[in-house]
Amino acid sequence: MKLRFLGKNSTVGDCPTLYATDRDTYLVQGWKIFANDLLMQLEIPEGETAVEVPTELFEHLTKDGLAAGEIRRVEDPIMILTPSGTFVVQGREVTAPEALAQMEIPDYETVVEVPKAAITALLEEPRGADLQRQAQPAL
Repeated sequence: MKLRFLGKNSTVGDCPTLYATDRDTYLVQGWKIFANDLLMQLEIPEGETAVEVPTELFEHLTKDGLAAGEIRRVEDPIMILTPSGTFVVQGREVTAPEALAQMEIPDYETVVEVPKAAITALLEEPRGADLQRQAQPAL
């Protein structure tokens, strides 16, 4: 798998990153989810995982030739807008050594692969009953 770096949103110690691949997919590197209240809201199938990333990470989609990088709908693979203003992205967990060797991944992060078409569909304006799903804050 060949990767093309699109961008990252870094703060000290954090480095969520977005890559385009030669397989019509995006790799989304983000924070592993440890919050039990958030994990209980997710239904993650075998072989998949979810990462948390800042919403601004998708602004880098413009570097892949897209007109906009603002996510306007929350549905698969971006499942939840958290109370802290981040997205939860679900996809196939990247385990291929040749792909992982091209990235710098801290222990508290992981990488998911999602189809380009699934991400680009979320850039459209919401229609009708489409509503953004938000994570429920812990009580």
